[in-house]
Amino acid sequence: MNKYRNNFQFNKTNRSLSVAIGLFALSFSCFFFGNVSVAYGERIKDITSIQGVRSNQLVGYGLVVGLSGTGDQTNQAPFTGQTFLSMLQRFDIVLPQDTRLQLNNVAAVAVHAELPAFSKPGQKIDITVSSLGNAQSLRGGSLIMTPLKGVDGQVYAIAQGNLVVGGLGVEGADGSRVTVNVPSVGRIPDGAMVEREVPTQFAGGEPVVLNLHHPDFTTAKRIADAINFMLGPDTAAAQDSTSIRVRAPLKPEHKVNFISLLENIEVDPGEAPARVVINSRTGTIVVGQHVTVDPVAITHGSLTVAIQEAPEVSQPNALGGGETVVVPQTDITVDEEQNPMFKFAPGSTLDDIVRAVNAVGAAPGDLMAILEALKQAGALKAELIVI
Repeated sequence: MNKYRNNFQFNKTNRSLSVAIGLFALSFSCFFFGNVSVAYGERIKDITSIQGVRSNQLVGYGLVVGLSGTGDQTNQAPFTGQTFLSMLQRFDIVLPQDTRLQLNNVAAVAVHAELPAFSKPGQKIDITVSSLGNAQSLRGGSLIMTPLKGVDGQVYAIAQGNLVVGGLGVEGADGSRVTVNVPSVGRIPDGAMVEREVPTQFAGGEPVVLNLHHPDFTTAKRIADAINFMLGPDTAAAQDSTSIRVRAPLKPEHKVNFISLLENIEVDPGEAPARVVINSRTGTIVVGQHVTVDPVAITHGSLTVAIQEAPEVSQPNALGGGETVVVPQTDITVDEEQNPMFKFAPGSTLDDIVRAVNAVGAAPGDLMAILEALKQAGALKAELIVI
């Protein structure tokens, strides 16, 4: 095995030759000896990203035309009329100054898209179109040519096409209205064409840096160890809990082969820290595997007080000359639920917690209160996160 490891060590004087020999030796060893990665591990490509290889956000402003009377009301959205007039001026069409536009079939929209890494001019990307004014629906409309700009103000794509709208809105003459989903937002598959390439540092001579999606020192060390085992000592080194620095070939074509090999190495990630996540809106509770509880006794019950008014009519004696009056009558009942106290032993695990809570029939709301009380008492050995 040492012979194969030595074949992967990069020679400073002839890096290209050493990479070719290393790739051949690795293919040979994997063919005969199988995969040397940890069983049930995760690929590096699934838990990391390459620094500098990222997508970019694009945004633009344009007009959707051809609507069936569901566009912007220009008296309430004046920017729609201004944009329409500007478009006409570009085609040498000038309207009188006192012209009042009623453009029920036009809507001002915002267009946004995500430009993937390494996108080249001529490729197409999907776009999303959203109404900016008071348009009731964009169904049946067409987006006219709209430039999409990046954060630097440069145009990177041009958008145009017919919208696909999943929502539906119908309104009657009496004001009744039925709306299904959101008719003011639509998409155009392949609706924008890339016009400019975003420069990256991938083709440069800098080392490759892998960034973990979820920072963890243990996972970062295991990734570096796995790469060094496959490609030779000192090939990779963990910089911190997020970044792993990897030596890579200088030529772009060799670097592509190297990254392809690198991202398919399997690694056993470090175990997640002990956490309890509570969603207060939906009542969802997720308890991590390594959550433990110190010795503690818990009782949880509910007290219900019901007050009911039952007024009675008092009818006086006919000979007494009195008046008929209503006499208030109040009934108060108190119902206190009797729940047994349950106790956690030292080092109780997730199974013990679930079993104890199910035994008393605690609802999600009750379990939230129990977990919060355990955290305040210092008995819950986990991070409590409320989302």
